[in-house]
Amino acid sequence: MKTIRIATRASDLALVQARFVAAQIERELGASTEIVPVKTTGDRIQSVSLAQIGGKGLFVREVEGALVDGRADVAVHSAKDLPAALADGLVLAAFPARADCRDALVSRKAGATLRALRKGARVGTGSARRAALLKLNRADLEIVPLRGNVPTRLRKLVEQELDAVILACAGLDRLGLGDQIEERISPDVMLPAVAQGALAIEARGGESLCEDLAALNDAPTARDVSAERGFLARLGADCTVPVACLAESRAGGMLRLRGLVASADGSRFVQGELEVAEREAVSGGARLAEQILASGGEDILSAIRSEVGD
Repeated sequence: MKTIRIATRASDLALVQARFVAAQIERELGASTEIVPVKTTGDRIQSVSLAQIGGKGLFVREVEGALVDGRADVAVHSAKDLPAALADGLVLAAFPARADCRDALVSRKAGATLRALRKGARVGTGSARRAALLKLNRADLEIVPLRGNVPTRLRKLVEQELDAVILACAGLDRLGLGDQIEERISPDVMLPAVAQGALAIEARGGESLCEDLAALNDAPTARDVSAERGFLARLGADCTVPVACLAESRAGGMLRLRGLVASADGSRFVQGELEVAEREAVSGGARLAEQILASGGEDILSAIRSEVGD
């Protein structure tokens, strides 16, 4: 088998994730691999918010470009960065086993928790979802916008004299920084982003490599991520909108789905929950989205879109 070229963002975390997938490909497929780093616009421009320059879709589109133009054979993404629709001709070939899906609180104070932060604490995040849920849980907090990779955000915790920053547990764990997490925040408090903690392996549809990559697929992860992405697709939302969803396996072949849509300031939110058979994961995610849209989520999303349009 020829050397398999793996496209990825050039950040520290993305490269660690790509090397993890490369090791799996080498072990499962017996092929050599080559990492193809792509310096994306989202990585280069740090002076404005992601929403102003196109959202996290920027990270994905430019990495996908390496697949489309033949510079790479597969691409590795943080699945939470993926928009509902992929570039023409590309498919999600595999999802390795999901890591910790929870949000992480990192603080300069040992033993800190979200509940115990001082009144008016300054908390950094670059996520619209996290900002909204922080305000929902602690309206007194001062939310400080953050951009940059994981090491940069950890550095800003000190440089900007923040009380805490909120990141993904999975990213910190993959970088060997899990010991810096003071609290792994329960999904009951902060529902995770769609597909948070999962990796997605993307390839060109119709090629034999797609079938080969199935050896890297973790079926429970693929099922859960598919349900959550079904939710996202039905909402017609992206990562610039405060949207959350989590699928969890239950006894008897059932799947528990929880979803949420919030206003940017956390003052309004609609959440819902339902159980579906595992075989109905994708349609179940769509049904949950419809439930939330009908309960006021549509009004919240329309207001957000109007603000962005203005």
